[in-house]
Amino acid sequence: MILTKAQYDEIAQCLVSVPPTRQSLRKLKQRFPSQSQATLLSIFSQEYQKHIKRTHAKHHTSEAIESYYQRYLNGVGKNGAAPVLLELANEVDYAPSLMARIILERFLQEHEEAPPSKSVINSMLRDPSQIPDGVLANQVYQCIVNDCCYGPLVDCIKHAIGHEHEVLLRDLLLEKNLSFLDEDQLRAKGYDKTPDFILQVPVAVEGHIIHWIESKASFGDECSHHAYLHDQFWSYWNRFGPGLVIYWYGFIQELDCNRERGILLQACFPTNIVTLCHSTA
Repeated sequence: MILTKAQYDEIAQCLVSVPPTRQSLRKLKQRFPSQSQATLLSIFSQEYQKHIKRTHAKHHTSEAIESYYQRYLNGVGKNGAAPVLLELANEVDYAPSLMARIILERFLQEHEEAPPSKSVINSMLRDPSQIPDGVLANQVYQCIVNDCCYGPLVDCIKHAIGHEHEVLLRDLLLEKNLSFLDEDQLRAKGYDKTPDFILQVPVAVEGHIIHWIESKASFGDECSHHAYLHDQFWSYWNRFGPGLVIYWYGFIQELDCNRERGILLQACFPTNIVTLCHSTA
């Protein structure tokens, strides 16, 4: 789904005062019925992550951490089965999984002899049964499963979706009888930064030569696209020549402005591929 900047801004504006819940996502779909659920979820997640980055520091002051921890202790002291951490996260407008991390780190600092390592924290967040306190384990679990933008469960889902779309792209390339090298094959040849697929024989799409294709299972907004240009796409262009980026959940139309410089954007696998024999694949 390709959106104009104005269409995207209208959706983003609706998310300013909306909590990051599945109920909010359903309301967003009702407000914008012509947009796909996947596109709205991707925009929803990206906008919320921007918000979290802007407000992250205030939640990590020593005063804020101690206040959250004491509120957690008071809450579970009254009713350990109540979703104390989840409600606290929603109240202060912070991601539940990140709030769980704050409280878990503070708890371990108090109860363990040595400061907890990042790997230990991550392991406990992935598997709360490892947390030595049953009440806290349950509270952390509630945060993880109710967070639609952050946490190990979301990370696992995003990874699976990304892999699924890479497999889809591979199948479409094979269906079109296009020869390619994938990321693993390129790394085996010594390349450190590579697109998902290098075409062994270039093709043309909408009059533009394509040497490589990158799959992005997300919506291409200004922030993410400019970061990808800087960190990935221009490096690919410099090493392999012009290429194609597929944003499977759409992108802002005005961002497709580097075609003449060698980076083409699409929201699906192109149907008008022209091979060297001048026929459409």
